[in-house]
Amino acid sequence: MIETPPLVDQYCHGFLRTEPGLGTFETHLIRSAGPPAAGTTFFDTQTGFAVRRWCPPLLGMEPHAAPARYLARRRELGPAESARRLLRGSGVAAYLVDPGPAADDPDGESTGPKDLALAADAEAFETVRLEPLAEQVADTSGTVAAFLANLAEAVHHAAAGAAAFTCAAALDRPGGPACAPGPPGPGEVRGAAGRWLAGRPRGGEVRDPVLLRHLLWSAVASGLPLQLRTGAADPVPLTGFLRATAGLGTRLVLLGGHPYHRQAAALAEAFPHVYADAGAALGRSGARAAGVLAELLELAPFGKVMFSSGGRRLPELHAVGALVFRDALTRVLGGWVAEGSWSWRDAERVAAMVAAGNARRVYRLDGD
Repeated sequence: MIETPPLVDQYCHGFLRTEPGLGTFETHLIRSAGPPAAGTTFFDTQTGFAVRRWCPPLLGMEPHAAPARYLARRRELGPAESARRLLRGSGVAAYLVDPGPAADDPDGESTGPKDLALAADAEAFETVRLEPLAEQVADTSGTVAAFLANLAEAVHHAAAGAAAFTCAAALDRPGGPACAPGPPGPGEVRGAAGRWLAGRPRGGEVRDPVLLRHLLWSAVASGLPLQLRTGAADPVPLTGFLRATAGLGTRLVLLGGHPYHRQAAALAEAFPHVYADAGAALGRSGARAAGVLAELLELAPFGKVMFSSGGRRLPELHAVGALVFRDALTRVLGGWVAEGSWSWRDAERVAAMVAAGNARRVYRLDGD
């Protein structure tokens, strides 16, 4: 067994305070535009099978419990106790939590960083998503000049208390905000802000590529790590942004996700300031997680890969992400040791880096 320190989950969200019924639970198991097709269930996915493998023992049941029995046990314990057992049984010492926009949680049903920390008996640090930050500022700014001034102040204030910024915009699409080689000029920003504010209903989302580019470069200027969503098949627009930010001192973390994890790993190999997230790809791969992790480690330098669960809404996803990661890490590194390619000492050193050390260094969680 490969020994690792308590994990740092470098990207996740809060979980539901309420007890979900079967239908609601299923809709949160995987990313889908709707419920499962008639006559099918989302429990019949790698994620569903992983939940049934790893979570029942944390609630006092045998592995592979049937969904109905598992959810009955969950109701018996209640949502707070179930979450407490699932999170504390996953071996995570610190979480970086993206609260997301209010539109993702209009009824306030999901926990924030403090509640997650309390339930897990762990540390929790907030990451600030750029788009909702701009939208909140726009709701209270009457003019373009006021909006831009207040936005600059909001980014500065957020940087003082957050562990990182994160951006949900798809940066690797042609025509997206990362296509231009550098930050937009003041005139471009004023023009884009004016158009957006004039046509925006209250609470409307930021989608203008110039404004998004302005947000990205404002975050880069803050010096905090910046988490970026990737996933399209074309890495060229994103590569331009990575090249333009090299040498500026800001570390970029690519939230690639399966099946684009190799692309993120290759970019982490190519750019000194770029890191790859192992992420929810492992939880979603379930029994194939070891293969996905091995593919990441084929390309990315070991000091550039970080664990995260990507968990949201269901504490099961936080727990599964952590437990599947530990299992995959043992299978991959332990296999290399068994065949004589690695020593145990090196395997445990790399395991500690990927499990926690890299994240603690990148996000300066220990105050360094």
